[in-house]
Amino acid sequence: MHAAIEKEKMGAEPRSMLHVLRRQVEARGDRPALHRRRGDAWEAITWRAYGELVERFARALLAAGLERGDRVAILGFNCVEWVVADLGAMAAGCVPVGIYTTSSPEQCAFILEHSGARVIVVDDAARLATVEAIRDRLPSLHLALLIRRDERALALPWVQSFDDFLARAEEVPAARYLASVEALEPHGLATLIYTSGTTGPPKGVMISHRNLVWTAARLLEAYGEPGEEKVVSYLPLSHVAEQMATIHLPITAGAEVYFATSLEAIRDHLVDVRPTIFLGVPRLFEKMQAAIEAQVAIAPVLRQRLFAAARGVGRAFHATEAPGPALRLAHALFDRLVYRRLRERLGMDRMRFIASSTAPIHPGTLDFFWSLGIPIHQIYGQSEASGPTTLETPRARRRGSVGRPLPGLALRIAEDGEVLVRGGNVFLGYFRDEAATREAFDGEGWLRSGDVGHLDEDGFLWITDRKKELIVTAGGKKTGPALLEGLLQAIPPVAHAVVVGDGKPWIGALLTLDPVAAAGWASERGLPFTGVADLARDPRLRDHLARAIATRINPRLARFETIKRFVVLPVEFTTGEEGELTPTLKLRRRAAIRKYAEAIERLYAEPLDESVTACAER
Repeated sequence: MHAAIEKEKMGAEPRSMLHVLRRQVEARGDRPALHRRRGDAWEAITWRAYGELVERFARALLAAGLERGDRVAILGFNCVEWVVADLGAMAAGCVPVGIYTTSSPEQCAFILEHSGARVIVVDDAARLATVEAIRDRLPSLHLALLIRRDERALALPWVQSFDDFLARAEEVPAARYLASVEALEPHGLATLIYTSGTTGPPKGVMISHRNLVWTAARLLEAYGEPGEEKVVSYLPLSHVAEQMATIHLPITAGAEVYFATSLEAIRDHLVDVRPTIFLGVPRLFEKMQAAIEAQVAIAPVLRQRLFAAARGVGRAFHATEAPGPALRLAHALFDRLVYRRLRERLGMDRMRFIASSTAPIHPGTLDFFWSLGIPIHQIYGQSEASGPTTLETPRARRRGSVGRPLPGLALRIAEDGEVLVRGGNVFLGYFRDEAATREAFDGEGWLRSGDVGHLDEDGFLWITDRKKELIVTAGGKKTGPALLEGLLQAIPPVAHAVVVGDGKPWIGALLTLDPVAAAGWASERGLPFTGVADLARDPRLRDHLARAIATRINPRLARFETIKRFVVLPVEFTTGEEGELTPTLKLRRRAAIRKYAEAIERLYAEPLDESVTACAER
């Protein structure tokens, strides 16, 4: 054991994230690592206390009789206990399994049954009730640990409070914990990440200890030497991207993590914490953009003109490799008058790195923030690659691309255009699904990404579509919906777009409206706004969308892929079992097409004329 520790200190790649954590505990000791909200203030947890909590949870699991390879499920919003349970399970040789908080009882039952979890950690009594309702279907599950104490829930014989469970650590000596950590193998199973199910039932992605260590180290290498970094944890921890952002990268970089109290509180937390690193999803940035544009729309005319001028200068400045003196002076002036003030209002004034991940972000949104001095860098990847595959950085960016591969990772483009991946981040396979595992790799061992793209001469990757989502019209023409949907979503006040036309004579679309952008759009035109349902039926909105499609989108497309007709749905897309979006806000295309089959049929019910037209919603 001691020889292994000495080898680790000499610079060998750590065998697990627990070994990386131990390094940080030794190096940082009583400096803050984690922060949780207590009333109106943040309570800090030191690196030493962080390591002790992980050890206590692991020892408690061992005391409870869990064995190596047993699964420990976690269902709850981001918090210190979530992370402690995740790392503590690994330390005990068990396997953590995150479950989305938006999951329905059926979805929870599927993951718990498929994984065979023996223990589940839940954050409150409401989520415990969801598990209690399906428990008779889960013969392997025998213990629930409740983070927020609730005496009625704790009366159930199979439920114990998280804090009380930690006390069981005293039943197991520290030496057994150390032996358990030293027994971890780099290529052993560390965690299960269940996919969000965009194309069918979730699959359990098996991530190894080396996958986590290697990926976090390569991210840090691409990012550069870290300073005193701060991050806010708020996206679902059941997703590998947020696990990397909240757990593995901060441990590797020695960054401080602040746990948001809710998704709704994230904007207040940004202003309060002023993080240096921020990971967002495209929809969050789109909502920020819509809110800013709505505020500008009702501002005095002089402020509107100042904002427009600032954006013009910002766009020119960032598009020029060597700005001249006049442009530098104008940019400095607008930085004082507009950019800096906006960054401070958003809590983004100290950010060194802002990233968008989990789904494609529209170029118009990237341009909007870049023009205001808020550069958003894209990270592309998938659960099967432990999160990131490529990323843009301040030192290596090409707008429109998804960046370059992680250091040490290889990319290849197959003959059919599919992006293939090979590197230390590639997963072990799918849990209990050998057939799907075989399909995930080509004949030479390269991971199939499922995405179509190309590499430019400088090694930047450009994603053009999802391989399995190509639309083939009745005329045999193939169209990638992602590009068209991105163009449609750039038209205010559109929120989401679903392009359809598989087996049909031409391309159509389903559109939804963003409530904030819709309110601003209506206000600019002096129209009453009572909600997206009423505005969706307004002929003036449909005329506006038809003109935008006809003049701004269709001229950029091949004739066979132009959008001929659309429906404005009187609803917003939602997450959940019946929702059109995954918990990370990616489109569930098949679910949306099934749900709005009647609306799609209306698109093709009448003969087509030469103009872009909207079908009236019934």
